[in-house]
Amino acid sequence: EGAVLSLGAAPVFMRGRRMTKKIGFIGLGVLGSAMVPNLIESGFEVVGFDVRPEILTELGLFGMTSGSSPRDIAERSDIIITCLPTIEILHEVYGGQDGIDKAGEKDQIVIETSTFPVEEKEKANSFMIDAGKRMLDCPVSGNRVLAVKKQLTAFASGDESAYQEAEEVIQGFASRCFYVGTFGSGMKMKFCANILNLVHNSVAAEVLVLGMKSGLDPKMIHQVISGSGSSSSMFETRGAMMANNNYVHEGMNFSIPIKDSRFISDHAHNLRVPTPIYQAALQPYYAAVAQGHHDEDAAAVCAAMERAANCERTDEETSDNEF
Repeated sequence: EGAVLSLGAAPVFMRGRRMTKKIGFIGLGVLGSAMVPNLIESGFEVVGFDVRPEILTELGLFGMTSGSSPRDIAERSDIIITCLPTIEILHEVYGGQDGIDKAGEKDQIVIETSTFPVEEKEKANSFMIDAGKRMLDCPVSGNRVLAVKKQLTAFASGDESAYQEAEEVIQGFASRCFYVGTFGSGMKMKFCANILNLVHNSVAAEVLVLGMKSGLDPKMIHQVISGSGSSSSMFETRGAMMANNNYVHEGMNFSIPIKDSRFISDHAHNLRVPTPIYQAALQPYYAAVAQGHHDEDAAAVCAAMERAANCERTDEETSDNEF
């Protein structure tokens, strides 16, 4: 099978596939740093850029080479992927002094996987149109746990011929990918998916707290419901953290769902669509942050609900098991 490269706990097997495209990857944060090893394992050569030199060194152990700027990445790549944390950085990467638009390559495909308002992605797309490039709005559904396992779902939108050309690359980091329509449709689909993710997470915590206060063992609750018609992917992944009372996980915290909630709420407000269940499910997130859980995984909404129900677990009931 070839050499094994490892970074942390997850080894990557280089299978000797021919690398048909060079992929530029900009933004190696929580999701991006988990997506790159899967692209390399899928047979692509990856050149990456991030403002943190330490993550470039880490991913270099997987075989990723490093670039010096978004422009440099664009000049050295066939297809570019961006995964960015803020709107300001989005516009800097796409149209800044050393932005992607400054690279001369025409007809280049750029895949934008972040979660931002549609109008902000359209502004970034205007830079690409002026530069003669083709941008796909292609956000992904899933957290870092699913990204590491290559279980993300991608919602691609934009020029359909560009999607067809890039589909093989998207399949390098996502297990499921869909073309959902004209540019911006990907973000609209992602907003719908994010509502379900957050609601499922909060209701999983609600169920576990009710069960614990009823006298049931949380691990038994998780085992019995997982795989049943009452379960969900969120219950089975984050529910495991809740059952173990362990919310420490690399690179995962409340910052992303809280950020995204503002975009989703504004989107629904602009369309005059009521989202009462989503708004109710957000409240445990605010409570968890207020109680000091910001730097833990969002599964810690369970701890916030335990406090509200006056059934917090003791140290003896806290598991040492990692998710």
